[in-house]
Formats: sequence, structure tokens, C-alpha cells
Amino acid sequence: MFYAGNKGVASTLPGYCLCQPQHVSLPYVTQPLRAPLDIGFDYTRSLGPTLSQFMTALAGRRILGARDGDGRVHAPPFEYDPVSLAPPAELVEVGPEGTVTTWSWAGEPLEGQPLAHPFAWALIRLDGADTAMLHAVDAGSPAAMRTGMRVRPRWAASPVGHIRDIACFEPSDPAAAAPAPGHGQAEHEPVAMMTTPVRLHYEHTASAGESEFLRGLAEGRLLGQRCPACGKVYIPPRAACPTDGVPTTDEVELPDTGTVTTFCVVNVPFPGQRVTPPYVAAAVLLDGADIPFQHLILGCEPGEVRMGMRVKAAWKPREDWGTTAENIEYFQPTGEPDAPYESYAHHL
Repeated sequence: MFYAGNKGVASTLPGYCLCQPQHVSLPYVTQPLRAPLDIGFDYTRSLGPTLSQFMTALAGRRILGARDGDGRVHAPPFEYDPVSLAPPAELVEVGPEGTVTTWSWAGEPLEGQPLAHPFAWALIRLDGADTAMLHAVDAGSPAAMRTGMRVRPRWAASPVGHIRDIACFEPSDPAAAAPAPGHGQAEHEPVAMMTTPVRLHYEHTASAGESEFLRGLAEGRLLGQRCPACGKVYIPPRAACPTDGVPTTDEVELPDTGTVTTFCVVNVPFPGQRVTPPYVAAAVLLDGADIPFQHLILGCEPGEVRMGMRVKAAWKPREDWGTTAENIEYFQPTGEPDAPYESYAHHL
């Protein structure tokens, strides 16, 4: 994707850097570029009647299960019976203690997992339930884990009505009485919405075509590739033409002017947004290209943007350029007459 920015996700796209040089017998090898990429968004969903009761109960340090038409209790509760497709017959309180039915040790926890130190992922059948739920067990070591172990929840200090209100499970201490469910908890307002942060961190190694494209951006150039069979020009380069299936080896330098083919006005704010709504995200067809890419349109009121509008790239100051698509901050109107519809009709 040419533009990584302001539509639906908050993303970080730093400049690409060279891989470590390698000793090879060839006279010269152009190393591909690579860069860490961070993508994140906060996923918000409405819970519906069943999960709303489940999350509200968690805020009160209680766990609910759903009874199906055959009398079996599912915990966590289902929204619709997996056999009859009917809503739960009733919600019943289960646990809070339970039994480990199977487990796997997580020796190197990942970011966002329940615990930062080694723990076990386990299926736990809560007392009164007929199915098991997946959660973390803080047992201390693999030697302390076993199938059949009795465990109980370790509650978050301040429950809010989220599955993370159960911080983890821990081995039950037979000598210590567990607090009664909901002990010391005030009545909680019904929980109707839930927000879960989603984060993805990975390293992307650019292809040879992408690397040349990014190196061109570092010089203020827009480099595409032409298909030798059909003549279509792709930017960013795709290495092969999706129509003819042949390599796109001919490099083409394109101007930083183009035409808006389609667009949308973004009115909804979201975390990580770099531009205050309302603003326009548009598909821009560069002059000489045969496929548009997404970018911002600024420098005018959102209501002034239209199909066929002629635009030009607004580049960052030269000293801020790197091997990144963020060298172009946005596109802005050129003031030229709109392009005729026929000139971009086949590129929508």
C-alpha cells in the first residue's frame, strides 16, 4: 500500500533501512530494504443481551454460563445455541473455581498476553459448567502444572466489565477460603460496549521493486513499472502484471500530479488519527499510471473535493525525506480544470 495513514487504523511507517551487508561472490548485490511496521486499532463492539450480562457479572467478580436446550451449561456463555441456534434458555452462575482439563506452557509470553512472565494456557472447566474456557494459569513453573489441578480466578484490582477482569487463574489453596463471588463489589452499571486494543508489530522486507520505489522516494522521484505485454503502468511496482502474469521489468518515472478518481470524506475520529476530521481520503491516479493509490487530499475544504479534480503532491521538506511513502504529506488541488470523466473511467 502506497499510503499508510489515516483510514481505519493508526499505523507507524518509519523509513526503510538496508539489511546487514553479506559477503557474496557476485561483484555487486543491491540489498533489499526492511523496516519494522506497527499497526493498531481499538476494536469496539456492542455486546448484545447475553454478553452484556456476562461482562456486567465479571465487573461484579461473578462468572455466568449459558444453559442450552439439553441442560448443558456453557461457560463462557454462547449467544446462540450451537445446535438449535436459539438464544440461551437461561444464564446461571458458575465457578468461580474450576479444574484444568488440558494445558500448554508459554515460556516466552508475547506482548498483550495476560502475564509478562512464563505461565500456562489452560482449558478450565468451571464448577457447574459442562464446557471449558481458555485462560492463563499463573502456576510458577511447568512442574507445578497438571491436568486435574484445581484453580480459581485472580481478579483485576478494578473490574470494569471485560474478560480481562479475570487477570488470570491461580492454583487453589485448600487451606484458604476463597472470597464469595462478588464479595465487596458494588452493583455495576450494565455493560453494553467493549473496546479491545488490537496491535500488530512485524518487520517487512521489501521486494526488489518495492525497494527501488522507496529509494526513488528518498530522491523525490515516483517510480513505477510497465507491463511489457499490455503496457499498463503500476505504482507502486508489483513485480508482475496481474493481467498478463509477466514480470514488469521496465521502470517508468511518473510526475507527482494526478487526478482524483474516487474519494470519501472521513468524519469519524479514531485513536492515532493524524488529521482532525473532516478530511478526505481519495484514490489518486498519477499522470501516466494505470492504477490509483490512496492518499489524503488537503489544501481545500472537504466539500470541494470531487471526481476528476486535478491534484499535486505536497512533499515534506527535503531534509526530512527518507525511504518512505510519508515523504508525501498529502495531495492538494492544482487549480487546473477537472479531467474529463473518460480519461479515468477505466481506472475506478
